[in-house]
Amino acid sequence: MTLDASSRKEKLYRLVVVSFGLLCILQAAANIGLRLSLYSSNARMPDFEAIIKNLTEEGEDLKRKLSLFDRYFQEGWVYLRPSFYYISSSEKSWQESRDDCLQRGADLMIINSKEEQEFARQFKRLTWIGCTDRETEGVWKWVDGTAVKTSFSYWHNGEPNSYQSKEEDCGEIKYYEDENSWNDEPCNKKNFWICEKVVAQ
Repeated sequence: MTLDASSRKEKLYRLVVVSFGLLCILQAAANIGLRLSLYSSNARMPDFEAIIKNLTEEGEDLKRKLSLFDRYFQEGWVYLRPSFYYISSSEKSWQESRDDCLQRGADLMIINSKEEQEFARQFKRLTWIGCTDRETEGVWKWVDGTAVKTSFSYWHNGEPNSYQSKEEDCGEIKYYEDENSWNDEPCNKKNFWICEKVVAQ
């Protein structure tokens, strides 16, 4: 990772921490304002205590999320809403890569948006993603069991093709000038990989 990328990562981390901190402060201010309003009024609203309880719970939830984000950043994960991503620094087969992700409480990356595609391409190296047709030749699925839609995919021109009748059953990202950069390769090939951990909203 370059110094520039490290600096951007640190700035993003600070932005997330400051944002959550401000949300916590706003939450506390709202709680104080509601409590003052409650106690200064002669007529108490019957649902007011429930509102305060809900606001307090939301504040606690924000604190938990902030703590979780901090832990992931410290472990080297990168955040792109709504997921965290772990980019490997070594190369392994597709299954070994997936096993590593599963041990981290994640799975290989599933690309659901143009933003994710651009994110994966920026590393400019051969990288495993979470699609395969090992179960049924020619039927590409993501690791969560959903189909890779032909209407939303980034296969390079002529891919997937099981080139020269090889068993190319696992998906990778290659770096091409255009955004269509998916390629099928034998699953025992060694590549870098990207794990994805979806954060509950």
